[in-house]
Amino acid sequence: MADKCDLCLLGLIILSSLLTGISGVKDHVFISSGENVRLSCNNALSDCKSTTWNYNRFRHSAGVALIAGGIKNKDTERHERLSLESDCSLNIKNVTEEDYGFYKCRQYVNGQKQGPDADVFLHVLHVSVSLTSSSSSSSSSQTEISPGRSVTLSCQLYSYTVYSCDDRVSSGRFELLWVNQAGVDLKTDSRYQILSSSDQYHCIITLTTTLLNEDNNREWRCQLTHRNQLETSVRYTVKYSGHVHLY
Repeated sequence: MADKCDLCLLGLIILSSLLTGISGVKDHVFISSGENVRLSCNNALSDCKSTTWNYNRFRHSAGVALIAGGIKNKDTERHERLSLESDCSLNIKNVTEEDYGFYKCRQYVNGQKQGPDADVFLHVLHVSVSLTSSSSSSSSSQTEISPGRSVTLSCQLYSYTVYSCDDRVSSGRFELLWVNQAGVDLKTDSRYQILSSSDQYHCIITLTTTLLNEDNNREWRCQLTHRNQLETSVRYTVKYSGHVHLY
């Protein structure tokens, strides 16, 4: 019986290896805007001279070559934020919400594709700030605030996917929450108005509240979980010295 089980296990391992070789390596990377990210190529070559990195933001759209033959494409808007590591991984500095999407690393030997592609899905979490008691609105990292003003924080997850946000949330793939410093869901506090909305590419959760004197140095955090695992978060800290900081 043990021999049969070992044989079955061996068969599953072989099948898994064959499927990986056919479909390539798929990876989901979650990051907050403003941070740096490294996308792995699963390199098996001694150098990156035959490495390409292609990018798509939407399904069925034309891809963009970010790296070709190990050299950056300087025609892309973000080429100054891109770099290639010695293992052919792609580095993106100061990630923005525009960087989300599907990245593919492919390598060649003598003109022939070498090994499976590395497919990377980059998901970006971004928070913007709106002060609704005045005409100003900002998505920058610093916004003048004061007690008595109503503030709305919009937390958006940008993703490349064929599924709607509602489908991803209902299936348990993603969850966005606003929590306090102790990690308590702010939906449980009637002081805060928490609303969720979505479209095919964005999951959105907003927090609206009127600022109080005691909110100085108070922290609120938008956090993203994927299959019940915390992936990334953005913290919002109130500073009545004249600015509020996002990081």
